[in-house]
Amino acid sequence: MSEPTIADLLAVAEPDGPAALGGLIERLTAEGRLRGARSGGRAIGAAGLAAIAIRGVTHDSRAVHPGSLFVAVLGLHADGHDFVEAAAAAGAAAALVDHAVPDITLPQLVVAGTREALATAAAWWYSDPSDELAVVGITGTDGKTTTSFLAVAALEAAGVRTGMTGTAATRIGGVQSPNEAHATTPEAPELQRALRAMVRADDTAAVIETTSHGLALSRVDAIAYDVAILTNLTHEHLELHGTWEAYRDAKLRLFEKLARGGEGTDATDAKPHRWPTTGIVNADDPSAGAFVGVTQEAGARVVTYGTDPAADIRATRIEEDARRLHIAYDAPSGAATVDLQLVGRFNVHNALAVVALGEAVGLDPAAVREGLAAVPLVPGRMERVELGQPFGVIVDFAHSPVALQTVLDLLAPLAASRGGGLIAVFGSAGERDTAKRPAMGRIAGERARIVVVTDEDPRGEDRDAILDEIARGAEAVGKRRDHDLLVVADRRAAIEAAFERARPGDIVLLAGKGHEQAIIGPDGPTPWNERAEAEAALHRAGYG
Repeated sequence: MSEPTIADLLAVAEPDGPAALGGLIERLTAEGRLRGARSGGRAIGAAGLAAIAIRGVTHDSRAVHPGSLFVAVLGLHADGHDFVEAAAAAGAAAALVDHAVPDITLPQLVVAGTREALATAAAWWYSDPSDELAVVGITGTDGKTTTSFLAVAALEAAGVRTGMTGTAATRIGGVQSPNEAHATTPEAPELQRALRAMVRADDTAAVIETTSHGLALSRVDAIAYDVAILTNLTHEHLELHGTWEAYRDAKLRLFEKLARGGEGTDATDAKPHRWPTTGIVNADDPSAGAFVGVTQEAGARVVTYGTDPAADIRATRIEEDARRLHIAYDAPSGAATVDLQLVGRFNVHNALAVVALGEAVGLDPAAVREGLAAVPLVPGRMERVELGQPFGVIVDFAHSPVALQTVLDLLAPLAASRGGGLIAVFGSAGERDTAKRPAMGRIAGERARIVVVTDEDPRGEDRDAILDEIARGAEAVGKRRDHDLLVVADRRAAIEAAFERARPGDIVLLAGKGHEQAIIGPDGPTPWNERAEAEAALHRAGYG
């Protein structure tokens, strides 16, 4: 028999039969969220809907099938309440709504906050899989994906079978597949289904990349986290949060959630690994104090890591070259060293976070180091493309100002040692944080010999306006259009333009897409593979 796919594993995670709505009504009532009920267009006691048989939970009216519970959520572009009638026509058995939708006979439960209720409903439908897994949540502006891959490798090396959901990949039962969606933290039904699939596939732990979106939009509300890890906190996603403080507070919610499932609760008793709830915090980050304080308020243990002399896991010596990273560190289990196949000094913190995870939950330190050392690369993170060309090509997901600056500062001395300079190819997503666009242009303009501004995911925004905002940042630090600043909307053409201008010894950084499998435009996603496109462009240029 062939190995099952992620789709196969997700399919068998669906419950075998229907569930009576009464179980969800009890949960919503206990949470203080239930406000009323309607049936046949009239008010009714919620108990009158308890016998309705539910055969699935969704917030997408296009995914409704006979027996579905449709949850009407207010989205960025549409209000789910406008689709209750369509859900009814598709066979929905009932709906959760923020306010009654009149003139529709579909049974409705009126709740305070359908986003939060969606998380509750999804956990109810999939029978709370996080109560059967040791769950690690990783949040931060940068480094979440790399830290997730390293954490899975360390846990597996220590004998803990581990699943993962995240930006670059989904892993269930030892099967790993690229994440083709642009959402790092999926909506609650998809996330709960993945966790149930992990339980069905005999995983005992789960690593969840937990974004500020996932936290602020309540996608992870019903997950019982055991460990929360902060990588760092810099400028990002103000289009959703409005202010940097609100963005930080969304991240803090992950550490607040450690109060759930503490010692002595039923959820913790059911878990296969009795891990102490722990907040793991980057001691070098300026916001570390807030995360430490929230962890302590949640009654969880705090473990810090970094280069700070007071950190619990502290790097004492770092050596790096173009192909490896050697880290010496002190930890409660003793002094040790680890060699990573990953490059970039920023990966020191990612590795130390995983060492801290091992220390916190009692993994064999040697096994943790073995797992860390075995990771050859992380998709779309500092990937080299080598087809015999006289210049370097690096694919990296860097899509925030700090990430772009970090990668360019890493690559600059490598290019200089080869007698070359940097060429930066990047863009900025449409319908997302606009303040970062000129900042990224300035950062690249200060560090790169040539800046090539191109599409990332324009979505419904004017692509030329996005590129112009980035370009103005580069112009502010002296770059000149059509000289050392190119504005090329088509990303394939932009890569070719960069390669045409690359001199021997240069390094061309292709930033912002990394592992992603599509570019999202006004008409939806167009397939895209950054590495494959780079290789194709090099072939067209006569290399390889």
